[in-house]
Amino acid sequence: MNGVTKNRLKKWAILFIVWGWLMLFGSVMGYVERSMAYSFLLEDIMNILQIALPVIAIAFTIYFLVEQRKDKRGKRLRISLISLWIALVVSMVIVNLIQQNVMHEIDFELQHPLFMVLTAFAITTTGLILRYRFLIMGGVLFGLCALAASYLKLPEQLLVESLAWLIAFIIPGHLLYARNKKIN
Repeated sequence: MNGVTKNRLKKWAILFIVWGWLMLFGSVMGYVERSMAYSFLLEDIMNILQIALPVIAIAFTIYFLVEQRKDKRGKRLRISLISLWIALVVSMVIVNLIQQNVMHEIDFELQHPLFMVLTAFAITTTGLILRYRFLIMGGVLFGLCALAASYLKLPEQLLVESLAWLIAFIIPGHLLYARNKKIN
């Protein structure tokens, strides 16, 4: 990893952490909703958090990207990563449209592992763009988790996805953030 990429990579660690924890939380909450009995109060709290946390994460990401615009040297890197993740969302929409067109319904037990594979590709590609070995390995492991999840029912798939987010985004993000703290 060259010095310029190393310095830019450190700045992105916070996004890995924020989005990793958000996605892990979402997966665990999906499991809880489908597998456990819980109180109305907890249901209300979960519903509020499922709206508020993504809004906060999106607002933080927009703020982060606006701040990153000040660094003119990272423009190509920033555009590459933004384009990659937008392409992921578009691909997920297209998978849903194809599934609806072919099967005339959305099978969530099929959709979920497919989304995980697409996400694994995006994580691995992000790692390759940033030249960050732990993110590359995390993306590969995310893909293997997608394969494992395809053998399970949807609630258990969500638990496997939670593990995948921990391995692919949270751990590499925290390692990178900790390394950044030591250097600065």
